[in-house]
Amino acid sequence: MTQAYATYDLAIVGASFAGLVAARTASMRGLKVVVIDAKKEAGDRVATTGILVKEAAEEFDVPHRLTRRVHGVRLYAPNLTHIDLFAPGYFFLTTDTAGLLRWLGDEAERAGARLLWDAHFRGGVWEGGVFRLAGLDIGARYVLGADGARSTVARHFRLGRNERFLTGVEVEYVGLDHADPRFLHCFLDSKLAPGYIGWVAVGPRAAQVGLAVGPARRPRLAPFLARVEPLLGFSKARMTARRAGRIPCGGIVRPWAAPGVMLIGDAAGTVSPATGGGIRYAFRFGRRAGQAIADHLQHLGPRPDAVLAAELPRFTVKRGLRLALDLAPPNALISAMLRSKPLGWLAQHVYFHRRGAKGLTFAEFEARLATLAGSVAVTTPLADEPEASGPC
Repeated sequence: MTQAYATYDLAIVGASFAGLVAARTASMRGLKVVVIDAKKEAGDRVATTGILVKEAAEEFDVPHRLTRRVHGVRLYAPNLTHIDLFAPGYFFLTTDTAGLLRWLGDEAERAGARLLWDAHFRGGVWEGGVFRLAGLDIGARYVLGADGARSTVARHFRLGRNERFLTGVEVEYVGLDHADPRFLHCFLDSKLAPGYIGWVAVGPRAAQVGLAVGPARRPRLAPFLARVEPLLGFSKARMTARRAGRIPCGGIVRPWAAPGVMLIGDAAGTVSPATGGGIRYAFRFGRRAGQAIADHLQHLGPRPDAVLAAELPRFTVKRGLRLALDLAPPNALISAMLRSKPLGWLAQHVYFHRRGAKGLTFAEFEARLATLAGSVAVTTPLADEPEASGPC
């Protein structure tokens, strides 16, 4: 007797930013969608700092209560001197990352998607016009892999896989009162964070403190905390969570699609090789994947991968910058050069490129930013509320 199984138009593996945005979009366009994830719920085992650049915030609106606006970057040399970088009208959003993922999960369910927790993707076989997913009694006309940097979907379907990674470790603090919330605090140090940076970001619920290192290196958080302690006073704050994870830094994997299967998000390598930023691309290509798959399955549209191929970033310049960062120049050189015009230009280009609002001069924005110093409390609120926790 043949065992009955549920048939869906689209099975998405991974309740990531990309996966949940794709699920919401495809469901709103009429597809029957299931999201499969091994976690217990959306937002469990968070593996990202969750900082949104302005473009990500404009790509996909998220609740104000889950974010905190940051206006610039305070960039520190190894000797802890610093420069402040910003572009008029530009901003970043720090987030309650677990809360944001839970909200995206709710939005996907509200649109009609089914979220299947404690479920493991163990492969699929094409049979009778659908992929039958092993051990899940589920069939799907299309499979979308949004299951992270070490994608099981990529491995099973013999698609391209990420091979180069940044490795990061991060903790959360409540009561970190000396971190100016107007800035993302970024620390250059070739001994403590070779190939990348350390960071402190004040979020809506807690301050996120971490560092990442380039390929083939191991992050050590304790020496970084000790080095920055005189500036920020970690010993007076309360640590509430700790996590670690890998960030793809090799660019788009090849191939990233096969008949009836496609990768998005970290699984596809749509992460900046230079900065490690990927949420902007997760929002954009999660939405575009949902649209293209719906058009393909319902309206005789072209293959989804053919649609997205023309839109994916090439990361040519950022791959070159990644190679330069991997060289990890001496700390003495970084400290000497931080306030120089060449390094200042490079830092401004990396963080802001040509971003910024027209109609507002740099001097006007600088004056406005200065007024926030006296009006924004330099504290981390909500110390009495539960914190997102769990290893990555």
